[in-house]
Amino acid sequence: MIKVLVIDDDRLQFRLVQAHFRNFRGGPYELDWSDTYEDGLARLVAGAYAVCLLDFRLGDRDGLQLIREAAAKGCLTPIVFLTAESSENVDIQAMEAGALDFLVKSEITPRLLERSLRYALKLGDTLEALRRLATRDELTGLLNRREYDRILAEEEERARRFGHPLGLAVIDIDRFKAINDAHGHPGGDAVLKEVARRLAGTVRTVDRVARIGGEEFALILVQTDGPSALEVARRALSAVAENPVSAGNGVRLDVTASAGVASFPADAGTAAELFAAADKALYAAKERGRRVAVPAWEAREGP
Repeated sequence: MIKVLVIDDDRLQFRLVQAHFRNFRGGPYELDWSDTYEDGLARLVAGAYAVCLLDFRLGDRDGLQLIREAAAKGCLTPIVFLTAESSENVDIQAMEAGALDFLVKSEITPRLLERSLRYALKLGDTLEALRRLATRDELTGLLNRREYDRILAEEEERARRFGHPLGLAVIDIDRFKAINDAHGHPGGDAVLKEVARRLAGTVRTVDRVARIGGEEFALILVQTDGPSALEVARRALSAVAENPVSAGNGVRLDVTASAGVASFPADAGTAAELFAAADKALYAAKERGRRVAVPAWEAREGP
């Protein structure tokens, strides 16, 4: 069932859209209606819909503003813009705001509307695939280094603005080169994927997990102080070591990892300094024999 949200303050217009849907050749579609800006935005941002039909005029506000506000909140739902105006200027503004298609109400037919919905859904899937390629590590599915850098800087700025702490744990698989040497890259890749899965299972949905190097990972822990970040890191290391990891061909390996932990603003004043403090603590963990999480405030001085 393809769920479609119609945001339009005109009940008659919604009834017309319903009538068009009944004449579609394909489907099945489930149609919901929101008649206010506020309710429509809340539903759209919740992410429960495959596509949205959005009216230009919404009381004293307009759909262009709603698109921009939804995008700022991270909404990726494809939007088809509906308007009574045929002005090319509105067309361009809608596309620049983030709409994937534009329809003039007086020109809408069942065939045209259905084609527009199929186009928006297909283009939305394509854009999502491109976003994933740009932001995700191909092997593990975690955030890649570029996206990690962007999000860490963004969260550091948010933490500074609202006076919240920000935790960072940098985790490295112990003696990973030996795993690759003994079991080849397919075995090493299998270990990386399983470790990534276990790390992702130890954090909250608001936190982020990234692969930032060959066998190095990072946990971005929002609104988390140093001691709490240390607990998360210890839990993550326990998850990695809890059960043997399959390296393929029936081989199961005991895998461990080490971690360095730091927090903003206690250990660093910038995102770059936060990573440097966590990385230095990771080095201290390796020096202490691996398999441990070391906080920045305990890491001994060194190069």
